[in-house]
Amino acid sequence: MKRQSLYFHSPRHVEIREERISEPGRGQVLVAALVSAISPGTEMLVYRGEAPADMPADETISALSGQLAFPLKYGYALVGRVTALGPGVDPAWENRLVFTFHPHESHFLASLTELIPVPAGLSPEQGVFLPNMETAVNLVHDGRPLLGEQVLIFGQGVVGLLTSALLVSYPLRTILAFDRYETRRAASLGLGVHHALGPDQHEEAQAFLAADREYPFADLSFELSGAPAALNQAIALTGFGGRIVIGSWYGIKQAALNLGGRFHRSRITLISSQVTTLNPELSGRWSKARRINAAWDQIKRVCPERFITHRFPFEQAPSAYQLLDEAPTDAIQVLLTYP
Repeated sequence: MKRQSLYFHSPRHVEIREERISEPGRGQVLVAALVSAISPGTEMLVYRGEAPADMPADETISALSGQLAFPLKYGYALVGRVTALGPGVDPAWENRLVFTFHPHESHFLASLTELIPVPAGLSPEQGVFLPNMETAVNLVHDGRPLLGEQVLIFGQGVVGLLTSALLVSYPLRTILAFDRYETRRAASLGLGVHHALGPDQHEEAQAFLAADREYPFADLSFELSGAPAALNQAIALTGFGGRIVIGSWYGIKQAALNLGGRFHRSRITLISSQVTTLNPELSGRWSKARRINAAWDQIKRVCPERFITHRFPFEQAPSAYQLLDEAPTDAIQVLLTYP
């Protein structure tokens, strides 16, 4: 049997290769892909050659065990259907809809521990949002918003929008979002965010926070834009004793921080947030499985499939990456679909 696999060949060059695939062995299943999501953050760093080549793609996911060096297969949000079972596999897995953290390819072998069944009632296009929703849940856990706080969210890509969707359910005083694209700002306002601005509208943001409010700064900020410069803006707008949750991964891009001004005297806390692991302070009560179940619940509530703006057949994947790289103005979530 043959499959098609997407390879990142060199900066801004992806190609689809045909490969042979064997029958499933003991404890394995064969999965046929239905849809996979392109990450406009991490994955585009790989596409542009801005990821550190000597860094493991992911040390906890077997399908992503290699380095981030060209050529490589990458991607981590795929929903497919189990089409064949190896020896020793429970027949109940036959034809099951599953999510997996796996690169973009048409068919692949997987052990059962690599698969997460998609809950009944959810479509493949909803299921593919699991990793980004789990990331949003993790970000909110790390930020620990309090009743009545003022919150800033820098970046309204998929993760930023999902984080906004979670935060609007909290009794917060103010939620202010930033993004350079009007399409994403409009989506943010549609979720219930109170105000949305461009990243260069610092004075407007300061005026909004100060207007008719007892505290003219943010208590909590989330940096999810992928732009290192946004960290300085977050520092400038976050108040005494505030928290800044950094969910962006910058790859090889450097962040030149202004730590000689308000930051030092304001006792601002910078929090590194990454979904691969659990916050050590929560690990006594939370597990990966519990957080994934929380993410499924929020997918049902938020309906993130509304953020899908483009669908490309798998064989047109190079065009999908070119769109995100060169003309991302109207793109939020881009999907690859499989026959």
